Amino acid sequence: MNGDTRLHAARRARELADLGDDGDIDVLVIGGGITGAGLALDAASRGLSTVLVDREDLAFGTSRWSSKLVHGGLRYLASGRFGIAHESAAERHLLMTRIAPHLTRPLAQVMPLFAPGHLSRGAYVGAGYLLGDVLRRSVHTPAGLLRRPARLTRDGVVRAVPGVRRDGLRGGVLGWDGQLIDDARLVVAVARTAAGHGARILTRVAATAVTGDGATLRDQLTGHTLAVRARAVVNAAGVWAGEVEPSVALRPSRGTHLVLDAARLGGADVSLTVPIPGARGRVVFTVPAPHGRVYVGLTDVAAGDEVPDVPAATDAEIDFLLETAGAALEVPLERSDVRATFAGLRPLLVPDGEPGGDTADISRRHAVLVAPSGVISVVGGKLTTYRRMAQDGIDAAVAHRGLAAGPCVTARLPLVGAWPRERLSDIAAAPRLVRRYGTEAPVVAGLPDGRDGPRGVTAQELAWGIAAEGALTPEDLVDRRTRLGLVEEDRAEGLVAAVAAFAR
Repeated sequence: MNGDTRLHAARRARELADLGDDGDIDVLVIGGGITGAGLALDAASRGLSTVLVDREDLAFGTSRWSSKLVHGGLRYLASGRFGIAHESAAERHLLMTRIAPHLTRPLAQVMPLFAPGHLSRGAYVGAGYLLGDVLRRSVHTPAGLLRRPARLTRDGVVRAVPGVRRDGLRGGVLGWDGQLIDDARLVVAVARTAAGHGARILTRVAATAVTGDGATLRDQLTGHTLAVRARAVVNAAGVWAGEVEPSVALRPSRGTHLVLDAARLGGADVSLTVPIPGARGRVVFTVPAPHGRVYVGLTDVAAGDEVPDVPAATDAEIDFLLETAGAALEVPLERSDVRATFAGLRPLLVPDGEPGGDTADISRRHAVLVAPSGVISVVGGKLTTYRRMAQDGIDAAVAHRGLAAGPCVTARLPLVGAWPRERLSDIAAAPRLVRRYGTEAPVVAGLPDGRDGPRGVTAQELAWGIAAEGALTPEDLVDRRTRLGLVEEDRAEGLVAAVAAFAR
């Protein structure tokens, strides 16, 4: 990566103008979520001239509504899907050890065991965690990074989760997985790394009249349109993929989370994992979050035919999460504990083209589809395996469109800001900034005017979002660069600071 990774309004305007003069490229990627950003990085790092467009912002859709986890595939083991479980573990390993150590961390998962049934439950869960540990070892993730599973005493569970229910508590099981500091930050980092390899990352640019040979692009800010010719067009529009290529049949499912104050769980820095009654292998869990919050998730229900820009949680989903997670707490959860909710739509491929069935049973394996029009669509999958999805997508583009390209190199390509995990503490900046910006943290900390803003976010971070991370509006800063927008009162205060940042 020898080029400039900074994304900003002036670069966008320049690259759009240049594209108008020379609209003949190798790869056009439609969609600026994690899949699209991954595709742009894979293509550009192979030496292909690459343009990514999104009609909104980076990480505008599903990619910012995930559980912020880097899954090792344990859930897929429970249903016998060993191939996808191994793929998840392998991609988790790459993310945590090489690609983005600064944006990931080990997360302890604590499942309390209550009587009656604690012995059988403990044996079942413990066996699953042991299988997950076999996966960890098979991809060579060191035990110093993700520890081996263990039994916890009753007191051990209470120390890990101070808010846990004591009545009937007999102990617990401890497992480990990966956590993302922020899913939207991962998308931005991948997109910026792609830009460093020469990709043109163009947000607020809509693609219409899409064919296998190009598209008409419309600048959403100016209304200007231009035609671009592409040797390969790759559709990474997520739940909107069917709008880009009508032959793609998706059945979105909705995954909903609650946002609570971390103090409600006693400030626990672990994931409290609670089995869903009557649903073998499925759980509700908590995830520590920035700004003194904790997320509680996750639902898996059919989303219907509507695909809104910002999905909303239903009352039934909120009640389900409160009841299930609250059953493991000393003080059950109530509606008044909910600071906010968020929901994302998973772009699940309809199996064999047939609707029906439970969305929880639809495979999370991704697919690369080549339409009669020549458009190549990458659909399904999950955030953890974005890199492999991108590799498969560009492999297909190279094969079907006869592109002259080098081999995939993204398995050994660190993202912007990446630094060896064991040396992150050497970076001369506050730990909170290092976890968000990695090696760029001292640059961010050195910008003028470092006064704290809403929930500790500094004016320097807002300025960096504009200067280097492609934020074009105050909403981009609040909703996707800092995540202040999750809680309404934080969002209102954050917008004031964001507007001031753009005025400087």
